[in-house]
Amino acid sequence: MSEFLGIGLVTMSTPPVLANVTGTCNDYNPKCIHRAQKVLFFIAMALIAVGAAGNLVSVKPFLDEQRNDNELDSTNAGVREICKLPAFVVVAIVPIVGAVALPYVKPWSLRFGIPAICTAAAMFLFLSGVFLRGSWAYKEMKPQGSPITSVCRVFFAAACKISLPFPDDHQYLYKENGGNEGFSHTRILRCMEKAAIIPPNTSPETASKSWRLCSISEVEDAKIAVRMLPISTTFIVVGIVSSFGNTYFIEQANRMNRRVGKWNVPLQVLLLLSQWAKHLLFASNARRLIKSHRKYGPAIGMGMAMIFSILCCITAAKMELRRLGVIEKHGLLEKPDSKIPMSVFLLLFQFFLLAGLDTFFEMSVAEFYKDQSPKCMSNYLSHFAKGVSGLGFMSSVLSVYVVGKVSEAGGGKSWFQSTLNKSRLDRYYWVLAGLGCVNLVVFVLVACCYRYRTPEEADGDVNHPGRGGTSIPPDENGSNQCCNLFG
Repeated sequence: MSEFLGIGLVTMSTPPVLANVTGTCNDYNPKCIHRAQKVLFFIAMALIAVGAAGNLVSVKPFLDEQRNDNELDSTNAGVREICKLPAFVVVAIVPIVGAVALPYVKPWSLRFGIPAICTAAAMFLFLSGVFLRGSWAYKEMKPQGSPITSVCRVFFAAACKISLPFPDDHQYLYKENGGNEGFSHTRILRCMEKAAIIPPNTSPETASKSWRLCSISEVEDAKIAVRMLPISTTFIVVGIVSSFGNTYFIEQANRMNRRVGKWNVPLQVLLLLSQWAKHLLFASNARRLIKSHRKYGPAIGMGMAMIFSILCCITAAKMELRRLGVIEKHGLLEKPDSKIPMSVFLLLFQFFLLAGLDTFFEMSVAEFYKDQSPKCMSNYLSHFAKGVSGLGFMSSVLSVYVVGKVSEAGGGKSWFQSTLNKSRLDRYYWVLAGLGCVNLVVFVLVACCYRYRTPEEADGDVNHPGRGGTSIPPDENGSNQCCNLFG
């Protein structure tokens, strides 16, 4: 709904649509854009962002809820499988048609209007399942509760009992269902274990309802989530580089020679080729690398993604320097709208490296959180990783501002000017390549200190602390023999 409203408002923000209402001209000219249309545009951007984020985190869980293994034996199973075929065809063909055909639609009102109509049709088909009855209706699932609430409860309960000493007897620790649970002792996170201390003169049932008491298993789950924060923060730089595909790379390609014979290749084809590279070139290799060593494979895959980000920045810097050389040679510095006699297909190298970055990063992070996070938090932490990566997209704007201000220091000229021809994106790419190298070193240090769960623990929580297994034996100082910070 949010995405449909957003695309609809973008369509309405184009000059011809509301020209009669606003009293402005209907030409695609800055003077013909009324203030109300600008307001509609920015509201639409926010709605599209909310809709895209909602689809990203809810579509897969929704499909998993609707899937039922028992249906394979039902009489409708064959019909359902046949009905999936048109959906797969549409998913495969629509991006190709959109990438090739939409650029030839000149009026922007139609360029946005056609996707708005398609989105409305998709929304109608989706909502039809709400009103249908029988085997075609959606299954209604009751809310299961959020593990994020459990993490908040652990912090709150630990803060309420921060002054209480640790009991010598484990009978004063709250264990769910009377299980044989134990803590994995960590030096820096041990303060969170106070959340499991049963307050004096209080029954466990009363304290747990008031958020003042958590079980050992809940504390252990929260500790695992906190231990993942340092490694997750290294994803921000990866997100900054990943944002280039839809921003600076497209701007670089916009005025370059895009002709193949008599066909002027649309810019969307570059993004489509990048997506194909993800699935055809890198996906199988990334999957093979991650599955080759289940315990450390995801970490190696994330390291590979960061190496791809560094190589992508270096390649982009080299190509941008070459593009600026062509601009200077042909005297196009003051002609931002002129075509640059340089083939756009030279940028395919950086687009393919970006595809490798996205593929290794997405698959490795998903597998990392699947294996290393508690079962009840795996879905949430994977969305958290996407949020951190998305923070990198937003940080790219901040990085441009900071780098621009630093480049102006001492009376110098900013690397970011009013046009791309006058800017020095190559230097910005080199800065991010250096930042990526530092980020890779930090990631390696954090990944080496992190205590990884074994495949047995990931599959069934065997010997997993807080799940009825044995806790990790401490050394003579009372801490794990692994890194004290993340062990």
